[in-house]
Amino acid sequence: MSEPYRAGYVAVVGRPNVGKSTLVNALVGVDISIVSSKPQTTRHRVLGIATSEAGQLALVDTPGLHQSQGSAMSRYLNRAARGSVADVNAALLVVAAGRWHDEDTLAYDALAEANVPCVLAINKIDLLKDKAALLPFISEHVQIRNFAAVHPISALRNKGLDALRDTLLKLMPESEPLFGEDEITDRSERFLAAELVREQLMRRVGDEVPYALTVQVERFEVDGAMLRIAVVVWVERENHKPIIIGKGGERMKAVASVARGNMEKLFGRKVFLEVWCKVREGWADDAAALRRFGYSE
Repeated sequence: MSEPYRAGYVAVVGRPNVGKSTLVNALVGVDISIVSSKPQTTRHRVLGIATSEAGQLALVDTPGLHQSQGSAMSRYLNRAARGSVADVNAALLVVAAGRWHDEDTLAYDALAEANVPCVLAINKIDLLKDKAALLPFISEHVQIRNFAAVHPISALRNKGLDALRDTLLKLMPESEPLFGEDEITDRSERFLAAELVREQLMRRVGDEVPYALTVQVERFEVDGAMLRIAVVVWVERENHKPIIIGKGGERMKAVASVARGNMEKLFGRKVFLEVWCKVREGWADDAAALRRFGYSE
């Protein structure tokens, strides 16, 4: 007798920069969440849909939970992360191998309050120099916290993901698929286009700018077999513009070129992309500006 089909929602939660988006992309098999080495790369709830013969996981990728509540943006990110735990069937807490921080405890406590089964994914085991330290690390945190299962993984190297997927599916209810077999996310192409531009900026600019920039799509038109897309990169200060644009416009050109290629790969059609940079002072601490730029629960 074959196993029943299972489908449900999983909140993927953790502090910033532990590899949540990399893990969601690996489980889905397509890059639907942007990735960089900088915290606050993920700013929106993004649903990644992983479908297999055994079942379907609707993975809710969330902004990293962090202790800072200083700006309107910080408060929005924490609300978005906490809100993602509502109405899910299970949660996946992602931590970095060998390092447990106060913000990991903050994320676990948020999940404990939600009262859903929680699986611990210990990511980046490929970077752990002393592999013998992994078992004591697991033992320490399993003894004082309640996890449905623990999985050491490397999302980047695709290690341990089959076992993790099986565990998550077993926690899902018996159900028909929640989404079509060819669906990979609930986000629009317009949203994904903005995120692909922001991803390249996050990877290329210095530490002082990423948190003060956002990307807004001003035009998204289908022109036969081509998409014509125009986006604005908003920054908070006039002196950020030359950093974004680069000497002779080279950085902006590189951002646009790589982002356009990624769009064509994801959307399956040619893309004509235009990118501008504009200034709106204090937008990241302005609730009205945040709503205008798409930061709403």
